[in-house]
Amino acid sequence: SSSSIPGMGLPRFGFVLLGSMLHSSLCSAFVASPLRFAPKSFPLLAKAHRRGLTGAMGARANMKFSKLGDSDLVVSRCCLGTMTWGQQNTEEEGVEQLNVAFDEYGVNFLDTAEMYPVPTKAETQGATDRTVARWLKGRQRDQVILASKVTGWSDNVTWLPRRGGEGARVTRQQIRDSVECSLERLGTDYIDLIQIHWPDRYVPLFGMMKFNQTMVRDYTPFEEQLEEFKLLQEEGKIRYVGVSNETPFGVMKFCEAADRLALPKIVSIQNCYSLLNRVDYETGLQEVCLPENTNVGLLPYSPLAGGVLSGKYSQADVSEEESSKWRLNLFTGYMARYKQSLAADAVDLYSKLAKKYDMTPSEFAIAFCNSRPFVTSTIIGATSVPQLRENIGAFEKTWTEEMENDVDEVFKKYK
Repeated sequence: SSSSIPGMGLPRFGFVLLGSMLHSSLCSAFVASPLRFAPKSFPLLAKAHRRGLTGAMGARANMKFSKLGDSDLVVSRCCLGTMTWGQQNTEEEGVEQLNVAFDEYGVNFLDTAEMYPVPTKAETQGATDRTVARWLKGRQRDQVILASKVTGWSDNVTWLPRRGGEGARVTRQQIRDSVECSLERLGTDYIDLIQIHWPDRYVPLFGMMKFNQTMVRDYTPFEEQLEEFKLLQEEGKIRYVGVSNETPFGVMKFCEAADRLALPKIVSIQNCYSLLNRVDYETGLQEVCLPENTNVGLLPYSPLAGGVLSGKYSQADVSEEESSKWRLNLFTGYMARYKQSLAADAVDLYSKLAKKYDMTPSEFAIAFCNSRPFVTSTIIGATSVPQLRENIGAFEKTWTEEMENDVDEVFKKYK
């Protein structure tokens, strides 16, 4: 069932606020030089992105850009998430969001996945990619940085194309099947950043609070996964590789294997990170991913914790029709768990801080993520254009020391 699929960008609601479900869409000091593994197939693209997009894109807005890990990709600080397109949003609405983000705000980076939209199911799988494909037809391809994801280990996702009804695995064959089918749906020759949506091996995800040794299983070796990505890179089908919903152990193993065997080094990690979900990254992955260590750029997803930090779940005057579309109401039991948790109290305090600094709760939460020195680009999502504008507008907000101190006071109480 879809509810058993990790990764809807929702926080765990236990005694503390830590953790997340996978966003099914979730190193040692060996650092490759920025262009060491840059595919030779894309010299013109490399030059275009190294220019910092100071041409048409950069001129349209005040959007800022950052270099992504060891890659030569220069990405906007805002990355447009897409997982509602085909479920909560129509194809036309998805195209409209892309036009607004890219044409009005200077965004150049979008993130999709083969299993989208969510909740994932056979009837809608691939609808998000088809929305992106429709939009891409009218675009200059080298002005768009396109990220997608290979589905991680799951016995429940049995409907992905070319898998023969088998569950999802991160095997060499399924990596290839995933990439080639994604390219066909997206109507493009290459993907700029291909990510492993969640690991092939067992890791505590989807609300699990701790590692359970009895659940450890066999998995495709790190080396084999990277070897297949290398072949796809050499064929010009992908440019760079990243991970998602990964652990410090996983990041270090991937980086060590890449250095030892001259395989593509991962350049990014897409993990859940927000005001409600900080500890997992800040106490382990932050050190591992530092530029002087592995130089793996963080692409935080769910900066609003599944919409929780927008404050909308505290509203009393909302119609039943509108609230039925809220993400917590899409998954059985999540709204009730949220209402009974400490998360609700923390959200109320963060909302008051937002008001103090003349921001909306959403702007405050996204501005927090954008202000972190270890964040390369924050992935946002929206179900309407006004919501999209509010979220992108957060990237123009200035984060102050006073804000940081106020947030720390809340964090100390509810971490």
